[in-house]
Amino acid sequence: MSTSFLHFTPKATSISSSSSSPSFPFLRTNPRPLKTLFAASCIGSKASVKIPTPPINPKDPFLSKLASAAAKSPETFLNRPVNPDTPPYLDVFDSPTLMASPAQVERSVSYNEHRPRTPPPDLPSLLLHGRIVYIGMPLVPAVTELVVAELMYLQWMDPKEPIYIYINSTGTTRDDGESVGMETEGFAIYDAMMQMKNELHTVAVGAAIGQACLLLAAGTPGKRFMMPHAKAMIQQPRVPSSGLMPASDVLIRAREAITNRDTLVKLLAKHTGNSEETVAKVMKRPFYMDSTKAREFGVIDKILWRGQDKIMADVAPPEEWDKNAGIKVVDGF
Repeated sequence: MSTSFLHFTPKATSISSSSSSPSFPFLRTNPRPLKTLFAASCIGSKASVKIPTPPINPKDPFLSKLASAAAKSPETFLNRPVNPDTPPYLDVFDSPTLMASPAQVERSVSYNEHRPRTPPPDLPSLLLHGRIVYIGMPLVPAVTELVVAELMYLQWMDPKEPIYIYINSTGTTRDDGESVGMETEGFAIYDAMMQMKNELHTVAVGAAIGQACLLLAAGTPGKRFMMPHAKAMIQQPRVPSSGLMPASDVLIRAREAITNRDTLVKLLAKHTGNSEETVAKVMKRPFYMDSTKAREFGVIDKILWRGQDKIMADVAPPEEWDKNAGIKVVDGF
């Protein structure tokens, strides 16, 4: 039994005379560009070759006109100069002014020529309009930047109206205790609050842990609230993960953590009315407080039961927003 093999002998064909390595027919690169070959095949046999086109939306005049021009003259689209200053295929139309200017678009879609150019309100705008600052994340640099900016803006808008700070934050740590921000993030918001001329009404919803508990206690006396089932907790600052840090650097960070702890103890003692020794004693381990215990410890002044106190400013009704935006409401819709 014999086995026959198919032998393939490469032809002595090369792309250029300067090439020293043999070239195979199935790997040879044709010097003529593919677009030129395709154009020649289309021009030579228009009856047998069709340019594949995607489905056309009959209601789109641009695509319909483009498909019609491509069917009549394929070479126009294959051998066309490229002009980076104009949109492609715009020259196949009779009029080059196909796209409306922004002013024309504005005039075409305007339903009220005399309406003020006010965008519709979104949720952050409504909260800020109600003078509400919501801290709902751990205190990382991005959160600190936003909160401080909102406080400064609300004071600039009206230095006499109160500012309502809602707090649901784990401070500079996550739920599992891992540090996500430096203690200075909480101190930055605290210092900004102390510079405010406005009354600061703080409201704990959910949790106020660590530095967030300090912000809760730093509100205006008599205006510190807590929801019935919210939790507050104070604890010692944590040293960030050292990794492969040298021992001397670990010692420096430990000293900084002790300094931040002492600062936190002094501020909590100031705003809760307790002695520094009492605060330092309960902070040796995580000290959890429900709303009743937080009021007894001096973190808050009142537990916010339903309908007890007003904790937010009056927000403009939707009708007023529509009126300012120039939207006319028609009866029956």
